[in-house]
Amino acid sequence: MKNLLLGAAIAVTFLNQVHATERFPTLSPNQYSAEQQKAAEEFLAARKVPVFGPFEPLMYSPQVMSQARSMGDYLRYNSAIGNTLSELVILITAREWTQDYEWYVHAPIALKAGIKSEIINAIADGRRPTGMSEDEEIVYDFSTELHKNKRVSDRTFERAEKRFGKKAVIDLTGINAYYTLLAMQLNMANYALPKDGKKLPRFPE
Repeated sequence: MKNLLLGAAIAVTFLNQVHATERFPTLSPNQYSAEQQKAAEEFLAARKVPVFGPFEPLMYSPQVMSQARSMGDYLRYNSAIGNTLSELVILITAREWTQDYEWYVHAPIALKAGIKSEIINAIADGRRPTGMSEDEEIVYDFSTELHKNKRVSDRTFERAEKRFGKKAVIDLTGINAYYTLLAMQLNMANYALPKDGKKLPRFPE
């Protein structure tokens, strides 16, 4: 009886895992509606690659996908804080949401963009990095306060505004918000981490 119960529990766990990973199965192009086809074509034209990653579950609502892609076109590649600091923001956001796929994609990009491996590892571990540049420190404090405190202190705001300007502060906030949107969608969809991916450490709830 004990073995039967154990077997049943394992079977239920397996079925739950399978079900969880299939919340939003990736749609193949031959499944696209006319609206989805248009969104996919616009994505390919803008990004030069087919729909991938967080945009796959978003294809179930092609209007949201297209609007998200359009916002990302600016915030990821053309923001007023530059691509290196934006990658730092993305890692902070991925860590805050324990979003494994977001981290898997962007940690190597951040390293290539010039964020030190020691800084990346500290963020992954949930530690405040040491050895940050002044710009990295400003962005780290601003983003961390925004996520954890749901607001930004006057001192942190003033440092960011003085260093980067008002437009960049809006962009900095936008990058945090945009990658939070993607992290929420990925976590909700139980989007699978590639086989060569490594999960972020889990922290106590």
